[in-house]
Amino acid sequence: MDTFESIVLGIVEGLTEFLPISSTGHLMVTSSLLGITPDAFLKAFEVAIQFGAILAVVVLYWKRFFKSLNFYYKLFVAFLPAGILGFIFIHKIDEMLGNVMVVVWTFFIGGVILLFVDRWFRNAEKQPDKEVKYNNAFIIGLFQALSMIPGVSRSAATIVGGLTQKLNRKSAVEFSFFLAVPTMFVATAFKLYQFYKDPTNGGGFHGQEIGLLLIGNVVAFIVAMVAIKFLITYLQKHGFRVFGVYRILAAIAIYWLHRSGVQFVL
Repeated sequence: MDTFESIVLGIVEGLTEFLPISSTGHLMVTSSLLGITPDAFLKAFEVAIQFGAILAVVVLYWKRFFKSLNFYYKLFVAFLPAGILGFIFIHKIDEMLGNVMVVVWTFFIGGVILLFVDRWFRNAEKQPDKEVKYNNAFIIGLFQALSMIPGVSRSAATIVGGLTQKLNRKSAVEFSFFLAVPTMFVATAFKLYQFYKDPTNGGGFHGQEIGLLLIGNVVAFIVAMVAIKFLITYLQKHGFRVFGVYRILAAIAIYWLHRSGVQFVL
């Protein structure tokens, strides 16, 4: 990997982490099309640059993170389902990451669902701002657990989960942002630990790799700041339909590239 490739992946991460289109699937496609060697560093890099994206949430909503301890308790409750299931099924998840057809199908099915979300929750914008209770947080966490399947989109799953709990779009989207912080922090820390402990990696990251990680995170942070503000504004005015159409078209494109001989590796 070189500097240009780390910048491109940082842009993709920042754009797709909070939009309901799946950052994992997009990073897989982008790294494959760029021809980046699918080694252990690439796998660690694609997870580690999530730190830049979650930092954008902390910066934009810093006041919420100092509001009360209940805020953190609810995030913990919402994190539990994905944390527990991720630990139990980690090897199965890694296996699915290597199957491009899993991404094709999750892109497509997720796209179809997003086409109808606005109809299913047509009264969402009429709902007043609602405080997320512990039972709401846990159910949203169950939806987040679905995002362990590559291509599902953590953002889409948690936003829809919030809408099922009668949150309006803005509240559902914001809680999705907040829940991303502990979820992606733990995922990043675990992936970096795995990389560091792997004896084949020579004892962790080296000079050039550290530089690439810093570049990728800075780019992801800047782009995520823009993407977060865009999503809040766009969804309040237009809804999810365009993201559904995009996911369906992306699924068709990935399938066509796969059938044409492009090797997708994550």
